[in-house]
Amino acid sequence: MELTYWWIPVLGLLGLIAVVVVAGARKGQSSPTLVAHGDRLSRLPAYQAALRAQRTWFIVAIVGALLMLGGTVFAAARPAEKSTTRPEQNNRDVMLCLDSSGSMSRADATIVSVFQDLSRKFDGERIGLVIFDSSSVQVFPLTDDYDFIEEQLGEAQDAFNGKKGTFNFFDGTWEGEGSSLIGDGLASCVQSFPKLDEEKRSRSIILATDNLLSGQPLVSLQEAGDLARQKGIRVYGLNPADITVSARRESAAAELKRISELTGGGYFPLERASAVNGIVTGIQATEKTKIQGSPQVITTDHPQWPLGIAFLGLSLLLVAQWRLRR
Repeated sequence: MELTYWWIPVLGLLGLIAVVVVAGARKGQSSPTLVAHGDRLSRLPAYQAALRAQRTWFIVAIVGALLMLGGTVFAAARPAEKSTTRPEQNNRDVMLCLDSSGSMSRADATIVSVFQDLSRKFDGERIGLVIFDSSSVQVFPLTDDYDFIEEQLGEAQDAFNGKKGTFNFFDGTWEGEGSSLIGDGLASCVQSFPKLDEEKRSRSIILATDNLLSGQPLVSLQEAGDLARQKGIRVYGLNPADITVSARRESAAAELKRISELTGGGYFPLERASAVNGIVTGIQATEKTKIQGSPQVITTDHPQWPLGIAFLGLSLLLVAQWRLRR
């Protein structure tokens, strides 16, 4: 137990001592006699009893005042207790990797809704978000602050729905040549995991893309998938264009499925109702061992006992005041 503002009770006690000293000095001063032969009256038993009662209640009033003031002063000093805890966390990291290119514009708002559903089903996992077109931008790093995640995904959905004033959400995603460079985007998502070669954690990427390449990437999807597999990262492909209206789309979907399954992950068309549950089940089937988080110092205020003393002092003071008036 420690006092956050230790100097407050010191000053308060000095003030209380000064009050008591002054009161004692004034009490010692002689008062003039107002009644002739008053000494005879003061020797009467009834007078002596009344005088003793008055002095007793006066002392009770002083004690009550001291307790009330002392308790209030110590409560103002915020007596607190510090403790150190290491909260448990799930050792699973999930990176949401979203293709924000033109061919995905109609589906991105829906995909963010899927991401929101996914985040609500997780408990303790760290989640991050990266968006990419010709270059990648990390919207937010891995975190287990789910209120913050919900807020950030809400802003992303507003941007993909074209809400006024949200266009700067995409800043930094057009720095390269071409568009929808899926291999570069996936490689960036792989590199967004901290301490890849140090920490033993379950890592997953949910890659939402139609895999319709439009440009020359620095890293092919195959190379990015190999990198993810080497780092022990599972990729879950989420495709909003899993339809066979053209040979190109069918080939792109097949490649995305092959790369995703190569990493130990899975592939899901966005239209499939079971996509969210399938991805969550796949991620939660990985290592579930709890790990110890970073030490956190917790400061807990304990104003109960000084405030209790102050209340007791106030009660004594009120009773003594009532008795003295009688």
